[in-house]
Amino acid sequence: MTTKSIVSIQAVSKSFGKQSVLRDINLTIQKGEIFGLLGPSGSGKTTLVKTLIGLDNPDNGSITVLDNKMPNLKAMEKIGYMAQADALYQELTAMENLDFFATLYGIKGHKKKKQIEASASLVNLTNHLNTPVSKFSGGMKRRLSICIALLNEPELLILDEPTVGIDPVLRKNIWNTFEQLKEKGTSIIVTTHVMDEAEKCDTLGMIRGGQLIAVNTPQNLKETCHAQTLEEAFLYYGGMSYEN
Repeated sequence: MTTKSIVSIQAVSKSFGKQSVLRDINLTIQKGEIFGLLGPSGSGKTTLVKTLIGLDNPDNGSITVLDNKMPNLKAMEKIGYMAQADALYQELTAMENLDFFATLYGIKGHKKKKQIEASASLVNLTNHLNTPVSKFSGGMKRRLSICIALLNEPELLILDEPTVGIDPVLRKNIWNTFEQLKEKGTSIIVTTHVMDEAEKCDTLGMIRGGQLIAVNTPQNLKETCHAQTLEEAFLYYGGMSYEN
């Protein structure tokens, strides 16, 4: 049985001024998987996911998401996106933030109430909905941002460094949420520089210096180069030595 792709990236390059940020990226992401994009800060992860949703246009190449060439408003309505920086209204409560963003998505009435409750439950924020965001910890703000990205029941969820500043227990809970969403049919793209998170992905793309240096399952990436860890594998595919 052939798995349908949800994202197709063909020969994508992007520069800002004289700085090349993405270089000839070719990538296919399958429907129903958790795809991880692993790389250090400045490797091009954020620029790549921004081109996926149309926030940045590539200089060369093409991107197709949900059978639509990007940028495309129809496709964007089916995508949930969480940026690295939390875009929250600090003076409002969590519920007021969720109500506002649900309205932006065009969600109304009973469906709005249902979606807010369901999304809040997934990220364990139900008991904090009436708290002003200004009183939230960094981890709670990240969870609220994930909650907002889930409001429109996206077919594709794109999360840029979603667990930065979150303690290990909450990080584990959030990854459990990702698995639940995958079971319900949501495809997920997550960027990370954390190796143990990368291990949890179905497929992993390693990116360094704006180039995609390897794509495979975490286990296959290690086995192919006889590495014990993903860190060793990353060094190998990036052309850096490690002691095997």
